[in-house]
Amino acid sequence: MIVGIGVDVVDVARFEAALNRTPKLRSRLFTDAERTLPPASLAVRFAAKEAVAKALGAPPGMSHLEAEILKEDDGRPTLRITGRAADVARELGVARWHVSLSHDGGVAVAYVIAES
Repeated sequence: MIVGIGVDVVDVARFEAALNRTPKLRSRLFTDAERTLPPASLAVRFAAKEAVAKALGAPPGMSHLEAEILKEDDGRPTLRITGRAADVARELGVARWHVSLSHDGGVAVAYVIAES
């Protein structure tokens, strides 16, 4: 059963400008493994983190660092959550995550489904 769905869209150029304007933003939003990725990949990961929050009902106290977007060996995106996000997911009965990422034409979009 679907517990929650989240979607988010990010303008890649605008996001890149924000990262350049505020260098500390990378460390506030992304894990060590994510920080070195190119701007379009960071934008789509930010969208995914926002989509995770929406799928969980935007729990207070959740940090962007608690949702990490990883790649499976076959290239599929996967999600690792920790901290407050993991606590809320557990309370909601989330057993599995589905993540879809795309970026094209200057726009990044992420879709996340939380399943029990």
